[in-house]
Amino acid sequence: MTVPAWAWFAVIGGLLVVLAFDLWVVDRGEPREFSFKQAGFWVGFYVTLAVIFGVGMLLIAGPVPAGQFFAGYLTEYSLSVDNLFVFYIIMSRFAVPKAYQHKVLLVGILMALVMRGIFIAIGAAALHSFSWLFYVFGLFLIYTAVQLVRQHGEDEEEVSENAVLRWARRVLPHTDDYVGSKVTVKVDGRRMVTPLLIVMIAIGTTDLLFALDSIPAIFGLTTDAFIVFTANAFALMGLRQLYFLLGGLLQKLVYLSYGLAFILGFIGVKLILEALHGSGFAWAPAVPIWLSLSVIVVTMVITTVASLLKIRRDVPENKEDTTPASANQG
Repeated sequence: MTVPAWAWFAVIGGLLVVLAFDLWVVDRGEPREFSFKQAGFWVGFYVTLAVIFGVGMLLIAGPVPAGQFFAGYLTEYSLSVDNLFVFYIIMSRFAVPKAYQHKVLLVGILMALVMRGIFIAIGAAALHSFSWLFYVFGLFLIYTAVQLVRQHGEDEEEVSENAVLRWARRVLPHTDDYVGSKVTVKVDGRRMVTPLLIVMIAIGTTDLLFALDSIPAIFGLTTDAFIVFTANAFALMGLRQLYFLLGGLLQKLVYLSYGLAFILGFIGVKLILEALHGSGFAWAPAVPIWLSLSVIVVTMVITTVASLLKIRRDVPENKEDTTPASANQG
């Protein structure tokens, strides 16, 4: 799909205006906790924006690009839910006050948008020049899917620090405690960073690591850089509100890793089959976008329902196990 430069500028400018409005409305005044009602409104707002954009693409560009956008958006949104669990662990590990968590997420997500934009530009150019990268991306996604299944059930409270975060904690002089919502502060005439900036670096760089599988995943659905970027942008924009909306539900999606593993594995196989098909192997089918979209939606619905049913089934058992022994003595 050929997209004129003005369309790129219009979309990016529009996204920046919406984010600025979000920042002005939500973060003005004194720092405060993000309410469930507030989070629900903004999640609905951003999802509605994505749907309107997808419908507009359907009317202007046709069903195939629109289908690719919705498939890419749903894939990135699904993978983002897994990211949120890690964000939750990081927030807990650094004991971030709830009143400042939405500010941390906003800055981290803005960092992620910039870095993903760079990743997408590099990936689109590389795939255009080196078609064999489709095989590499496909195998990498299958490998990631296998790793997700193998790691299911392991201790998820352990989040290893990446190199950037280790460097920041070692090199940047930082205070031991939070100083309101400030990211830097002067102590005895010396400029120091607060733990809030360290957490922002942790969130931003962690999301960059997640992009190593989410970017190849969406390139498995479309190689159109405009669709890849907009799907990522819309998925990321409502991420911090989704964090507060889901809350404790994050820990209840016990089968999430299995669902994501299946989606990544499916897209990996799709990439390899389509690369073979494009290389002249007639026996390798080209997977239509409607099938990809259907697989993604059905998988996430089954994963969510199965997770909630398991939690609901386990609750009575846990209640029985925690009943005091004296209660059963007459």
